[in-house]
Amino acid sequence: MMNGFSNFCRKRLVALLAVAGVLVSAAAQQPADSLPPSDSVAVSLLTFYPGDEIFSLFGHTELRITRSTEDDYCFDYGVFEFQMPSFLFRFVAGDADYMCGVKPTRYMTRGMQGRRLVEQRLNLTQEQASLLRDYLIINSMPENNTYRYRYLTDNCSTRPRDLIEQVIGVPMNYPAAQQFVTYRDIMSHYTRNYPWEQFGIDLVLGSKLDVPLDARGQMFVPLALMQAFDGAYYERDSMAVPLVSDTRVLVNTSTQGTVLPPTPWWRTPVAVACLMLTVTLAFVWRDVRRKKITHWFHRVVFGLYGLVGCLLFYLTLFSTQEATSPNWNLVWCNPLMLLPAMTARPQAVLRIYHVVNLLAIVLLALLWPFIPQVANVAFFPLMAIPALCSLTSLVLMRDSR
Repeated sequence: MMNGFSNFCRKRLVALLAVAGVLVSAAAQQPADSLPPSDSVAVSLLTFYPGDEIFSLFGHTELRITRSTEDDYCFDYGVFEFQMPSFLFRFVAGDADYMCGVKPTRYMTRGMQGRRLVEQRLNLTQEQASLLRDYLIINSMPENNTYRYRYLTDNCSTRPRDLIEQVIGVPMNYPAAQQFVTYRDIMSHYTRNYPWEQFGIDLVLGSKLDVPLDARGQMFVPLALMQAFDGAYYERDSMAVPLVSDTRVLVNTSTQGTVLPPTPWWRTPVAVACLMLTVTLAFVWRDVRRKKITHWFHRVVFGLYGLVGCLLFYLTLFSTQEATSPNWNLVWCNPLMLLPAMTARPQAVLRIYHVVNLLAIVLLALLWPFIPQVANVAFFPLMAIPALCSLTSLVLMRDSR
């Protein structure tokens, strides 16, 4: 869409700002001649620190366009309709659409109460700033404002970065990236007080989450983008120009954001997994002593694992969402586990299944340090549960012959 700007008359583009105001129920439209001149355009990057909701754990980025105290708007690429039917399913499947919204700056902290807010004024020429403003106005209109959201590469943080780089038109020089930092490392940092959210991320997202990132790749989270912009520069008239000319803290609260306190240890996935393993060991001990399998318990275990495995199988093979494939968790949690869940008595095919299942899980646990995918600590007691059930079944099947 950027190439199409040359087809617009400058006066028509200035007039579009009034249209943007209508979209957010702002003041009545003004004729183009009454608006402030285009050479007063200023652009800022707004960075909100993490919130306490799942969708706000990684922070948030907006672009602020200012031409006067009356002409002051924020453009937000993180707008979504959570109440839309099947939104969560569509998000997991990779079919969630987000929007570019616009609002008067006086409303910029609405819904963000208590979250630290930093404004970085960008060092752009008036031509660059006007071009950026014009694009945002056009992109926020209903016929243009929807895009397919990607949480790693196309989100509320990467879109402003890509747009700023585009209007500058020359390569951007960013500070050196931290070495050997991956998507999972960054996500683990932001979900450190939310172990269940991190458990879910580690379960459904595969080895592509563990690839080392360069400086641009790390900017998928707003605070990384803010820090990178702080040390970035580009060439203008054979001179190195800092990207940020001025930084202000608009809401001076905690640099940790408004995240919740750490989860008590007894409510973490590791504690729950160890409790489940303890229950399994009790059933195994009971079954071995009486030489009889508790079939209902085995059906519950393999049934639950099989259902979760169906979700992982779908995400790995059919989802268009990022980093879901390949996923080594399918080895210990897969749809084939529904087989022993649906069969009440020992059969030859079950013996083969339990041998394969036991060997696969044991080998995975032993070789995981060499696999290019980081495992959540809670996975290991969870992996032991179906392995013990398979081992018990094999032992008692043999004794029953």
